[in-house]
Amino acid sequence: MVRQREFDEEKALDDAMLLFWEKGYKATSLSDLTAKMEIQRPSLYSAFGDKEKLFESALRKYTKLHASHIRTKFQNNLSVKEAFRTFFKDLVEEEYKESPNKGCFCINTMVELAPHDEKFEILTREHQMYLSIIFQETIVRGIRSGELESSLDAKVLAQTLVVSLIGLTVLMKSRPERSFVENSVAMILSLLK
Repeated sequence: MVRQREFDEEKALDDAMLLFWEKGYKATSLSDLTAKMEIQRPSLYSAFGDKEKLFESALRKYTKLHASHIRTKFQNNLSVKEAFRTFFKDLVEEEYKESPNKGCFCINTMVELAPHDEKFEILTREHQMYLSIIFQETIVRGIRSGELESSLDAKVLAQTLVVSLIGLTVLMKSRPERSFVENSVAMILSLLK
């Protein structure tokens, strides 16, 4: 007879995701994980595999939730320019109010693991491409409605905005002067003609 798991796997995965997001892959020990997830090592291995597989599951969950959240934010705003302005403004607000600054779990992974691990290079690139698609769909909507110039290349602009988003998120780890960031965001948004 198969023994029923005595813990909530989704909650445990959420707890692992938050810990990995806060500390990164390498700085998170198995002891940290079992304590945060409130499970024993055999249960961790049985439910999630090893530390790397758990991290991959946590990253996949994060990217799915993150992309869904961003898609909803953009779909719920009638004005394309306002949607992007609010998106970047909220990003800056979150980064400056949160302590410690966790940044984006996927971008943190891109910096920490992607240069050394092809699996995480691919996973983080997939998320970048998915965000680019969300941005591109939003830009196309703005072109069709006449809010944005018809001469804009929606795909290239979307990719540029993703690069800007990633660069901004990494930069904010060093807590630059807020005016530096806000001036940069204003220039980024000026691309939406």
